[in-house]
Amino acid sequence: MLKMSETPSGLQPELSAQPSSQPEPEMGLSPSVLFQLKLPTQDPVEVQPQTELELHKWPPQRLQESDPEYQQPAERTKPAWVKCSCALCLLIFLCAIFLGMVYYIHHYLRHQNQEVLVGPCDSPACQRASVHLSMSADPFTHPCDYFMFSCGTDRPSPDLQGHQREKSRRDVKEKRTLDRKTELLKYLRELLESTNGLASSAAQKAKGFYRTCLDTKSLDIAGEEPFLALIHKLGGWSVSGQWNQSDFNSTLSVLMRDYATFPFFNVYVSEDPTDTSGKETKRYIQIDQPDLLIPIEWNNETKKSQVIRETLRPFLASCDRYLALLGAPPGSAMIHVSAFTLLSSELAVAVAPLRHRKAKGQLSQRLTIKELQRKAPAVDWLACLQAAFRSQPLTKDDHVLLHNLPYIVQMSHIISNWITGHELSASGPLHTFMLLNLLHTLLPALDSRFSDTANNLSVVLGPVEARQRDLDSRTGALSEVFATAPRWKRCMLETERGFDGVLAHLFRENVASGEAEELIENILSSVKSQLHKLKWSDQKALQFVMRKVQSVTSRFVTTKEKSSEAELDLLYSEMSVNLNSFFSNYLQLLSLLQKRRIRLLHEGLDGADILSITPSLRGNELIIPMGNFIPPLFHPTYPRAMNYGVMGFLLAKDLLHVLLPDIYSQSETVRAVGQCVWSRYRSVTNGTLSIPAAQQQEVWVQFSALQIALEAYQKSLKKQPADASISGFSHTRLFFIAFSQVNCDADRYHHLMPFEPSFLVTAICAKSHLCPTNLRCPKTTQRYSSHGC
Repeated sequence: MLKMSETPSGLQPELSAQPSSQPEPEMGLSPSVLFQLKLPTQDPVEVQPQTELELHKWPPQRLQESDPEYQQPAERTKPAWVKCSCALCLLIFLCAIFLGMVYYIHHYLRHQNQEVLVGPCDSPACQRASVHLSMSADPFTHPCDYFMFSCGTDRPSPDLQGHQREKSRRDVKEKRTLDRKTELLKYLRELLESTNGLASSAAQKAKGFYRTCLDTKSLDIAGEEPFLALIHKLGGWSVSGQWNQSDFNSTLSVLMRDYATFPFFNVYVSEDPTDTSGKETKRYIQIDQPDLLIPIEWNNETKKSQVIRETLRPFLASCDRYLALLGAPPGSAMIHVSAFTLLSSELAVAVAPLRHRKAKGQLSQRLTIKELQRKAPAVDWLACLQAAFRSQPLTKDDHVLLHNLPYIVQMSHIISNWITGHELSASGPLHTFMLLNLLHTLLPALDSRFSDTANNLSVVLGPVEARQRDLDSRTGALSEVFATAPRWKRCMLETERGFDGVLAHLFRENVASGEAEELIENILSSVKSQLHKLKWSDQKALQFVMRKVQSVTSRFVTTKEKSSEAELDLLYSEMSVNLNSFFSNYLQLLSLLQKRRIRLLHEGLDGADILSITPSLRGNELIIPMGNFIPPLFHPTYPRAMNYGVMGFLLAKDLLHVLLPDIYSQSETVRAVGQCVWSRYRSVTNGTLSIPAAQQQEVWVQFSALQIALEAYQKSLKKQPADASISGFSHTRLFFIAFSQVNCDADRYHHLMPFEPSFLVTAICAKSHLCPTNLRCPKTTQRYSSHGC
């Protein structure tokens, strides 16, 4: 049985005092004693004219003088009506005591036992969680420093020596870099690696694709031959001395149609972001600047992009290595590498970051294909787009959206110059440029020598990656994919690209949607109630925010579309997975991707968004992806205390960011709470006097999110008091311990927090009735205020 001090906030019994300290003596009587009391049995007598109250007003002498019967001993018995009245009063009194005891037992004890442990959770998921919690800091046993090292101490054990200590540091760092998307990929990996023999045809193909991707031995045996065979199919190239001088636009059309490769510009399908008519959304072909392979950066002085000089040498070395692996003669390779680098540099000048194009009004410019042809004549736009969207009839009067028209115009001029008048045009530089881009597209399906070459380049680009990230350069993605991701993760990402609908179907069948929807409903309700407690800068701000929040309805989704097994089997019926050739399977994947673009343009159906984890607001509809509700952050067999302490907090924090992105300027409470929590932190550390506005807002967001999650959990307990336990922890204690571990996963807002979010437990526990025990740190002479933030 738990102590009253462990009762969650909001669940305190209405009779809050203990029985031993009751002021009323009758409350100490047991029912057995009460029922032993007997009622008077004397016979009734004639009623006297005075009432009992009036008689008691008379002094004894006066009674004796005025009432002869008073002086007769044989007749001193009280009148019968008085005796009956006393009996009735006693009966009413006893009934009141009895009813009070019934109320006490029914109401007080029921509330006192709100925290009902139904036993330990022994599911496999809970067993793994128990191991994790046992290795983690407990805020109630380490109140002085748990919030400093909440993800497992960063300080290795003194018993470890040398390389063991270094390995311990690396293990801790690796553990802290796991994020929610990685956990989602690991969950999907388990679905793909399961040996369910009842899987549909589409699911079996997805599993086969994933397995062949993991088979690096077969890739190494195949070597460069699959790609050389593809080059021969495309007419050869001048690098090997065998090239059929194929037409520039015909090669470009084939790459766009069959291999989802766009060397000189990007092509995708989406709606017009400037269309606010509210009518049915129409999709358009979008033409954007390309992801150039050469590392570039934006020059704020010249307002142009430029090649990063210190990367030129390693970039040239990587290109030379690729050509050597593909059998290029040593003497001629450098000519082609130089031409590729020079052409890339010329194209890079017109590439611009998103913020610059937005400021210049260069986004979503609508042109007909005929107008585009007139502005950029080097590309046969109608032929290329008809090839890419072959099942969709296109005419020269159809509209497309341009997102960097100056680049497209400059690109056309550069291509024309290289075709006709450039000194290196005889070496087929445009054709080589396109095939090297195709090589980059197919890198995941080539042997380890190619991936090692990409790895080496990404290591060199590491220090300059931040300089090119602003341009959305593909080289930045290279660094992440090849330098840090293990093979299984790369294979999962590739499988998701082509089989997202299949994975979404498997996902939908394995996620407990009922428990997740209940948590979402309780969290959203608590978010709305929390906002009523804020002090707003003015009445208009309050009305605006409350209208926005009150009108929001949540929608729990796994995908943007739902497909049955039969529909998925039909969609993937043309794909034949070769269990011995991932290269062949990858070519079919690229074809699938292009077919998806066609389907999106023709049918207006988005593909599954299986990797989404961030809630989004579309009008008044709050979209909450199912990708959040997976282990280790959520599981239907977990105690609800753990689900609310982890996933409830994360969801509440995301919702506050989505619904109130600029609340700092609208509410006085945000500033006050942020500074209050920071002051508490300073009482046990040596922090500065104040923190910036952005940090104050994030402190308020995360502090409020923890309050919201706790309040939502309490609402859940009111409906269903019983909850399971892990490691014998009480409800509230397990809630806070589970929350303390959520910080071990990468948080996209972590850079805005001036301390480990687990310290928020200390701020919440300033109100001692919320927590199992007070979090007092004996190491500090300063004491917390008794008032909460």
